[in-house]
Amino acid sequence: MNKKIGILGGIGPEATGCFYLKLIKRLQETGKVKKNTDYPQIIINSIPAPDLVGDKKDDLKAYKKGLKELDSFGIDFIVIVCNTIQLFHEQLSREVKAPIIDLRKEVEANVRKRKRKQVTVISTESTIKEGLFKFEGIKDLQITKNEMAAVQKSILDINMGKKNFIAAEIGKKYIEKGSIIISGCTEISLVIPEDKNIINTTDLLIEAVLRLLNFTHTCKNLKQ
Repeated sequence: MNKKIGILGGIGPEATGCFYLKLIKRLQETGKVKKNTDYPQIIINSIPAPDLVGDKKDDLKAYKKGLKELDSFGIDFIVIVCNTIQLFHEQLSREVKAPIIDLRKEVEANVRKRKRKQVTVISTESTIKEGLFKFEGIKDLQITKNEMAAVQKSILDINMGKKNFIAAEIGKKYIEKGSIIISGCTEISLVIPEDKNIINTTDLLIEAVLRLLNFTHTCKNLKQ
């Protein structure tokens, strides 16, 4: 347990807190944590970055600065608790020495493992329109323009502490149409239910962290 983890969060802060608590819980579930010194060192940089909602390219200056601050601690790898920023994964990876977990690859591996041929992404407009979670051979059944606007509002609401459950309602509709739902925003992951037809990307980031820590072979409670 000598690896040092860097978490770039604050986008939004509540989702980052949820990620941290779930990660600690999963570490405990592995049975490898016997005392406090068995935990890895975890450095969280919660940054006041601009909201990545809407169909636009936002200034990445705050994200680059936050990643470089983490990198200065000599960390082994970085996990960014945000989905939309993964659109810039390659660009941001060039800014730091430590590798950044590639959420897109984690999601694709999970979708293919399920052997399902249709997904619906519930996330920010940019994530959907720029095809972050579009994969070859997998049908992408998109939510409507009005649904997208409702999800956008819900993300902003949730980030301000208002529990908006419209994403869960929309997800149920598309599950009935045969889709696997990709909860493609950390805020949505706070309010969407646990379901075998829903991919919670926060959980996939945690799985990736556990794998990099060599904790996966004893962890029994990770969602597949």
